[in-house]
Amino acid sequence: MEAKKLIEVKNVSITYMTKKESIPALKDVNLDIPERRFVSFIGPSGCGKTTLLKAIGNILEPTTGEIAVNGHSAQEAREKREFGIVFQDSVLLPWRTAFDNAKLLMEVTKNISAEDKQTILDVLKLVGLEGFEDAYPRELSGGMKQRAMIAMAICCHPALLIADEPTTALDVTLQLQILRLIHRLKVKFSMGILFISHDLGVVKEIADQISVIYAGKIVEKGSAHDIYENPMHPYTIGLMASVPQLDQDVKQKLVPIQGQPPNLAFVPEGCAFHPRCNYAIERCQKETPQLVSVGTNHEKACWVDVK
Repeated sequence: MEAKKLIEVKNVSITYMTKKESIPALKDVNLDIPERRFVSFIGPSGCGKTTLLKAIGNILEPTTGEIAVNGHSAQEAREKREFGIVFQDSVLLPWRTAFDNAKLLMEVTKNISAEDKQTILDVLKLVGLEGFEDAYPRELSGGMKQRAMIAMAICCHPALLIADEPTTALDVTLQLQILRLIHRLKVKFSMGILFISHDLGVVKEIADQISVIYAGKIVEKGSAHDIYENPMHPYTIGLMASVPQLDQDVKQKLVPIQGQPPNLAFVPEGCAFHPRCNYAIERCQKETPQLVSVGTNHEKACWVDVK
């Protein structure tokens, strides 16, 4: 039996308009994500990862295309609290305690009952803030603030948690603690997770599915095993070769990807990666490849068979 779709993204494009130019941040993105999956998005800065998450979270409206979350439009899903959001620049309200911050989204939609208050206390306990319910943000460490933000996002028991680099400002040990906490909450509440992180080692450990984004397009998607052990797109292959592995010989040199990601306002014709690609052929310079199946639930957008 096919799993229920939690998220459906159909032909979504988003263009930012400035006084001088239009910047296509996403181009014809299609994505189906089953419920209860931990999905991570990886790619260079400015490739469109955050833009995609903001569109799914109804913070940005697509220029074209449609998005559904749990069977509702993104706007309806937001009104129904189908998802919670934690962004890297999210902040707690300094004049509210951890408890009062955590109940913020809940109190927007209804009067808080005694049962709701107990739910909030239970969630704060789950995220490791028992005993700090009355603490103000200035009295919390960086890791504790992130736990409070996560509590705020999940107090309404959403079907989806959207997390954009929520651990960037934390040290490595705290990052791992927060990521494992999110994974435990996913299991406990049967949530789906959309997650952006630059820590590819952590992503490998916790993600069910990974989408690789380059210049506003998904160029490869598959399971964590597919992406890390059997990458099929030249960009993904280069990305994996440039990241140190725990079992790697310390004398083995990393291989950086040549060149720089393109300015989204001036993306080259054809495959956007072709100027940096060692496998590029003439077709890559003229035609934009679409995602095609290269295995069970594994897809890539590339004209060349690099394996």
